[in-house]
Amino acid sequence: MTESGPQSVPSVPPVLSVWRRHADACVLLDGFHALKHALRFGAEVPVAVAGDRAGALALADELAPDVRERLDGLLAEVAHEAYAGLVARPHPTAVAALAVRPPRAANLAALARTPRRTPVVVLDQPRNLGNAGAVIRLAAGFGATGVVTTGTLDPWHPTVVRGGAGLHFATAVERLEVAELPPGPVFALDPEGEDIRGLKLPDDALLAFGSERSGLSRELRARADHLVALPMRPQVSSYNLATSVAMTLYHWSATGAVPPVS
Repeated sequence: MTESGPQSVPSVPPVLSVWRRHADACVLLDGFHALKHALRFGAEVPVAVAGDRAGALALADELAPDVRERLDGLLAEVAHEAYAGLVARPHPTAVAALAVRPPRAANLAALARTPRRTPVVVLDQPRNLGNAGAVIRLAAGFGATGVVTTGTLDPWHPTVVRGGAGLHFATAVERLEVAELPPGPVFALDPEGEDIRGLKLPDDALLAFGSERSGLSRELRARADHLVALPMRPQVSSYNLATSVAMTLYHWSATGAVPPVS
């Protein structure tokens, strides 16, 4: 009978220890594009991993040379199994990172600052996490001041951040009560409203959208200064939320809006 020594415990790679230390307090950036956008817009990223570091840097050479140097200094390669254990749904780029969420006070200050040169998008009691992420991506692309949600949906939920491709860091994203909305005239989308094609949306507008199922809440409707309707063929019940936001922001941008800062 032979004596066996103490069982060795597999060591945890240092980068995974750092990940575990930050995971509860940070926002998950899921995929190369989310990390790319977060870095472009000033996010603090304490840790980032890749299942294929060389492949991620090749993507940066092709698609994001402006952040390639930062990615080179930040990305640590881990085994694919280790990477898959950090995310709910592995991304095709096999890249993940953690970012520090912007302070709520800073976002609230940005939303409340006047005069405001670009609108705030208000999602009134949204239900679909992916749609909320798509709206944040749209708002960032149009240079909107921010996106506010009412109700129970967390606009910083990992699924929303994934849908927003990391562009939460390019605009102010917060959850508020209707009574806490920033200043400015509220233009709320409603099928009974005035046709948007006859309106010029002001730069300081709050553009409010109800859920696809139930529309505007009673509180938001009471707060609205104007009800606005998108053109729609009879017997078509509604547009997808992100589509409605895109159409409205495009109308605003096409009627005298200040171009987003490059």
